[in-house]
Amino acid sequence: MAEVHQLHMRKFRFRPSASSRDQNCLEVAIPEVVSASYGMYTWPCAPVLAQYIWFHNQSIIGRNVLEIGAGTALPGVVAAKCGANVVLSDSGQLPKCLRNCQASCEANGLVGRVHVIGLTWGLFTPEMLHLGPVDIILGSDCFYDPAVFEDILVTISYLLEHNPNAQFLCSYQERAADWSIEHLLHKWNLKCVEINLASFEADTHNIADSNLPGSHIVHVFQITRS
Repeated sequence: MAEVHQLHMRKFRFRPSASSRDQNCLEVAIPEVVSASYGMYTWPCAPVLAQYIWFHNQSIIGRNVLEIGAGTALPGVVAAKCGANVVLSDSGQLPKCLRNCQASCEANGLVGRVHVIGLTWGLFTPEMLHLGPVDIILGSDCFYDPAVFEDILVTISYLLEHNPNAQFLCSYQERAADWSIEHLLHKWNLKCVEINLASFEADTHNIADSNLPGSHIVHVFQITRS
């Protein structure tokens, strides 16, 4: 019960795009732990990636979506609310993060519709090997530590090899100018294209009424097989 009392509920309100005929808004509630740790807090990259999903909500309907390193799972929850078949995953070694994913599902009426699994980057566990078809992989701020960069891309390479038409959409917060995944992309037969934030109306300092990403520099990339 102690963990429950530490939760804070943050609301995100996604508004219709300027070009959309659908004028409905989407409100999502995300539980966070006030004393933030990596997987228990909504970092600035999450609303940016969630905005991409929301902007393309019509094309996400019925797609099989996997979010890796989900944490509070904002992008995955938005995808599920837009009609995708969603699996949320975080490290199998971090049960608190998995419970937080489940709490996000509960807060948004997605229990039974969204599955939560342990999937540890770089490890070929039964959960990884028995994963069903995937169309879109989401990753919000997974590239926060160079020590895990290759583990992430090993996992992505495996998933894209078994789902050749899939894509990995990831948002990245710029922290160090000398960080690069280019050599790892070549090593694991992957290619990367940057997506312009203005193309999905994310060139703002206050996405979904969240005060995020604020002044942080965030990029969105599409990674596919070479």
